[in-house]
Amino acid sequence: IPIFILAGLLVHCVFLVSIFDIYFSSPLVHGMSPQQTPLPPPAKRLVLFVADGLRADSLYELSSNGTPRAPYLRGVLENNGSWGISHTRVPTESRPGHVALIAGFYEDVSAVAKGWKENPVEFDSVFNESKYTWSWGSPDILPMFAKGATGDRVYTFCYAAESEDFGAQDAAKLDMWVFDHVKSFFNSSRSNQTLFSALNEEKVVLFLHLLGIDTNGHAHRPNSREYKENIKKVDEGVKEIASMIDNFYGNDGKTAFILTSDHGMTDWGSHGAGHPSETLTPLIVWGAGINYPQKVTSQFFEDNFLKEWKLENVKRLDVNQADIAPLMASLIGVPFPLNSVGTLPLEYLNNSAHFKAESMFTNAVQILEQFKVKMSQKKETTLSFLFTPFKSIFGMRNLHSSKLLLICFVHLQVSLCKTLINLALEGLSYYHTYDRIFLGLSIAMGFVGWTTYVVLVIIKTHTNLTKTVPTNNKKSTVLFYGFASAGMIIAFFLLIQTCPWTYYVYCLLPVPVWYAVVREIPVIQDLTTNILSLHISQSIVFLLVGILGIEILVFSFFYRSALTVGLLVFAGWPVITQLWVQAKTRALIWTLLCVLLAIFPLMPVVGREPNIPLVTAAGLLTLLISCFSLTSLCKRENKNRNSEDLKVYFYQMLSIALSTYVVSSTHDSLKNKQGLPVLNQIISWMTLVSSPVLLFLSPTFLFHRLFSILLSLMSIYLLLSTGYEALFPLVLFGLMFVWINMEQEALQHYGLSLKPKLAIFNFAYAMDITQFRQLHLDDVRRSFFFVFFIVTAFFGTGNIASINSFDPASVYCFLTVFSPFMMGGLLLLKVVIPFVLVSCAFEAVQVTTQLSSKSLFLIVLVISDIMALHFFFLVKDYGSWLDIGTSISHYVLVMSLTIFMMLMNGLAQLLTTQRLELPKRTKHHST
Repeated sequence: IPIFILAGLLVHCVFLVSIFDIYFSSPLVHGMSPQQTPLPPPAKRLVLFVADGLRADSLYELSSNGTPRAPYLRGVLENNGSWGISHTRVPTESRPGHVALIAGFYEDVSAVAKGWKENPVEFDSVFNESKYTWSWGSPDILPMFAKGATGDRVYTFCYAAESEDFGAQDAAKLDMWVFDHVKSFFNSSRSNQTLFSALNEEKVVLFLHLLGIDTNGHAHRPNSREYKENIKKVDEGVKEIASMIDNFYGNDGKTAFILTSDHGMTDWGSHGAGHPSETLTPLIVWGAGINYPQKVTSQFFEDNFLKEWKLENVKRLDVNQADIAPLMASLIGVPFPLNSVGTLPLEYLNNSAHFKAESMFTNAVQILEQFKVKMSQKKETTLSFLFTPFKSIFGMRNLHSSKLLLICFVHLQVSLCKTLINLALEGLSYYHTYDRIFLGLSIAMGFVGWTTYVVLVIIKTHTNLTKTVPTNNKKSTVLFYGFASAGMIIAFFLLIQTCPWTYYVYCLLPVPVWYAVVREIPVIQDLTTNILSLHISQSIVFLLVGILGIEILVFSFFYRSALTVGLLVFAGWPVITQLWVQAKTRALIWTLLCVLLAIFPLMPVVGREPNIPLVTAAGLLTLLISCFSLTSLCKRENKNRNSEDLKVYFYQMLSIALSTYVVSSTHDSLKNKQGLPVLNQIISWMTLVSSPVLLFLSPTFLFHRLFSILLSLMSIYLLLSTGYEALFPLVLFGLMFVWINMEQEALQHYGLSLKPKLAIFNFAYAMDITQFRQLHLDDVRRSFFFVFFIVTAFFGTGNIASINSFDPASVYCFLTVFSPFMMGGLLLLKVVIPFVLVSCAFEAVQVTTQLSSKSLFLIVLVISDIMALHFFFLVKDYGSWLDIGTSISHYVLVMSLTIFMMLMNGLAQLLTTQRLELPKRTKHHST
């Protein structure tokens, strides 16, 4: 079995990692030559303002009294420049947003492993192509563009990371820091000849990263007074900086200004997914080379924003976020970033038709360069008779000759370039996904083979459905050599194509898996005979119920309300199976708790509406339940009970009381802008460390240990709660507790074994049971219950497949200074706690029903693998970016769940069976 578990872990890790190779490999290619517009640019310098976390509607909409929220910028877009909406892509995080803005490409997910901070891949950017770039702002953003730059050309000025405090009095001070330092920088240049000369060079970029709006949005929500006040301060700061720069250069009219944002923000203060409030960001451009506002009588957009913003008569020019990089390059005359996939938005430019055509031509050649490199790379690693070229690039050879017609046929040239850009981008996508079907089929074969093998293992070792058949050594040898030959042919085929080593893993994995399946042909024959001997109607009903159950689980990933339907069906389980006849009270409590738990998936996603009184109520309710439970445990005659055990429970209850106080106190303090109290922070971290220790000091009797697990985990969960979700673990644990009792009734109902006395059942000795019973059909239902409860634990209070389900306010008791890994770790712990409760209950069900944990777990593995196979085929690379991201995250989630459940099985055994014995104090008697 240990070899089987290791093999299972390895196989599932391969399945999980494969999705990153198939869908998330880096789109970047290297080896292109830089492309630059040959005509003189309209601007000598560019000033880029990025207001982190600024929503388009928050900037453009008017205040309640009808006045602009940002008067200066409103004046610019109405009188001096061009404006529109910049459409971002998922994930709407700071690093991918800035990379799209400044480098012109949409970053792959490999950046998430480095917290969207460091460079997982090297890339070119507008900053790298400039003569000099000076940047001011966050230490999370600026260094990544300086790190990859060649030569001594990108300079950064950052404040301390500790300044990014969600609990600070006013995060707008981050933006004031930037504005003040830019002013002092220009003032100091007057007495520094070297700096003064550098500032007067051409192709200069000044980048101001303004993080205050994002920080205030996380801390107070985008509809708060703080967020809106911050926008006003940014507006004033931009006005001062623009005026100062114009004066510094003697109003030479050679400065271009761009104001935009990396991403927006939801109403509940988060970002990362594809909600319009996250993907719609403002873009205002003015100064050298920029068109003045174009007055129009009417314009059509699918949204109704123009009317809301009172901007119906000023032409709105929407762009994709990556289009801003070629716009910046064109304005100051630097080469387009090598990996840029943006299309130059010509309507923003106020220049000659010749300049526009040349710029568009440069844009087309730069993207075609990437296409050529990508095509040659794929050609080199594919056998000539198997290589299928991209058919649509028809004008690539004749492109340079068409340049001769540039001046005569300007509009045709621009149109041709736009067509070529679109075709080149399609070609890039074609070659980037060239091996997708081939790899997908390999993984699918491995999946089906593995699931089939696990089913055969269950039937062979944990049921009485098959008889032992002696192995035929001759047949086994022939099979072995047959599959070994197939493996060698596949390996040779991959070798001559110089494929990456990961391709060998994906393509060779099905070989040993299917070899293991084919070896079990006698088991398959026995199983077929047994199935044919059953009533066809029984088999069909069982199959239909199984399919329906798995489909409800799959459906719940898209619609949480599917969990409500499932739980309401569960509520009727005792009635359907006649269990309520022998256990009326337990059946009634089961039904009541199922209905209560069914309410949670219908509630809004956690974090959108903080409700601290509900967290306090959950803490008090936990204390009340603890008092009743403790009283009932004390009344029971138990020779093993002693005062030390009672002390452990008392300390755990004290921890619950402290957690309840800390949550309430911390959020009051932050509301009053007094920051995170140090004492509360110390108590929170001490609770996090001490709770697991207290758990291991409790007795290992079934009820005692499960009660202790609830108290320990609840004290941590309360500190991470902001609303109704604090009640979720309580209701879930109540249902788990009743489930353990109901399974005893089911065991007796089907006459599988005698009903053990749960009150004296000890986890520590449960592992010594040697007489495990064989699997019964009802055990499939038990395993399904476990998987369903696990999915409910994940999605009960929010869709964790979506990044924006998480609220940073959840971790404010522990820290308020921005730290993606620390915050991510704490949020992950919050997600895991309900999971642990379900796993421990399942462990109790396994041992009290006299089942080998391996047998039930294998059924769970089959159910989750069938779900994963569903999501593997549901992964798509078309439609909206939200659809693509969601489909991939669902697959990753189910695969992680399968691997995680293997680890959780061991953790549940550890939490239920192990106990720390404190040294007993020796009593000294005086004589």
